[in-house]
Amino acid sequence: MLNISHNKLNKKVDLSPYKSVQKVFHKRHYKHFNRFLIAFAITVIIVMFLPWTQNINSRGKITTLTPDQRPQTIQSPIPGRIEKWYVREGDEVKKGDTILFISEIKNEYFDPNLVNRTGQQIKAKEASVVSYGSKVNALNNQISALSRERKLKLEQAQNKLLQAKLKVQNDSIDLEAVKINLGIAERQIGAIQKLYDEGLKSLTELEEKRSKFQESQAKLISQKNKLLAAKNEVINSKVEINRVQAEYADKISKAQSDKFTAESNQFDAEAQVTKLESDFTNYEIRNDLYYIRAPQDGFINKAIKGGIGETFKEGEELVGIMPSNYDIAVEMFVDPIDLPLVHKGEKVRVQFDGWPAIVFSGWPNISYGTYGAKVVAIERFISDNGKFRVLLAPDEDDHPWPDAIRVGSGAKTIALLEDVPIWFELWRKLNGFPPNYYQPETDSKPKTAKKQ
Repeated sequence: MLNISHNKLNKKVDLSPYKSVQKVFHKRHYKHFNRFLIAFAITVIIVMFLPWTQNINSRGKITTLTPDQRPQTIQSPIPGRIEKWYVREGDEVKKGDTILFISEIKNEYFDPNLVNRTGQQIKAKEASVVSYGSKVNALNNQISALSRERKLKLEQAQNKLLQAKLKVQNDSIDLEAVKINLGIAERQIGAIQKLYDEGLKSLTELEEKRSKFQESQAKLISQKNKLLAAKNEVINSKVEINRVQAEYADKISKAQSDKFTAESNQFDAEAQVTKLESDFTNYEIRNDLYYIRAPQDGFINKAIKGGIGETFKEGEELVGIMPSNYDIAVEMFVDPIDLPLVHKGEKVRVQFDGWPAIVFSGWPNISYGTYGAKVVAIERFISDNGKFRVLLAPDEDDHPWPDAIRVGSGAKTIALLEDVPIWFELWRKLNGFPPNYYQPETDSKPKTAKKQ
């Protein structure tokens, strides 16, 4: 049994007459099996040299080609309370359709006539602006009148000054004449006194000359008084000129001050009008914001805030909407080590969840149930999952994607790279090497392979 002995029983005993031995130890099956092994080995060797398309497999999901076509939520820019819903989940809406109506919760906007009252305030302030403008015009006229009156008063005072100066000159001449007459009278008295002493003139003539001399002295004193009075008139005229200048300068300054005050009030009223107009516009826009409208054509997905009377803050999500018109796309995520292998415009095969498919990743031409796509965008920064996001669009040269796929469903992507023999691909995977680095055909650089 254990074949320990050197005596071989199979050589001494003939078992061929037995039927069981004939069925088991029939030698023809060895020939068939050997032929099968040889054919299988030849087939394996041939298969090893068949082309194999290197690829990058990844999981992704259905999305849209542009951001404005993706599912979105509608928010309210103001806080409020939900009063009425005009749609239900799943309803189709057009751009501008009313989705819900909200009411105000801030006490400063409770007045239902707030817009009308603000408009009345604007009219009142505009009338105030017109009044201040009229006051400014009146003060300008007053300043012009005072300037003309000052000019006339100054001319009048200057004329008086000129008259006083001429009078001073006249009195000065008269004073000199009086002085000459006084000198003549004094010489005449001296001459008469000598003649009287000699007895040639009478006492009456002497006294007459003395009387004329005294009159001349009196005229001299009177003329000096007149001269002093004339000089005083000159001084008074100069004082009058200064007084007129000071008086009208004060009046004009006061009028200008009133004018500047009126202008300041006018500018302040205009600023208030501008602020009220801004408030009026804001109130009108705020009243329009009470109606939450659809930003584009689409379908109502979900009411995030659903109750009547439920309050919310500004910026809170109220309802989700899916645009009805969109260009379908697929986003996939690739590892950083595979990112240099992906280029814009490259071909990718996509298998959608829910669509039966028979996939040969290395032989995409004989795969069934996959759809053509091409790379349209590659993310520049790594995503939160540690991979880079790549956006795929339908390939126009391939058969169209199914119409029934929906945004958000899953997909499996196969990015097609370089064609290599199967033995090379097995050797690469056994060694854990990445796919060959290459340049796309649209690149100006020649197609190269870099073995790791």
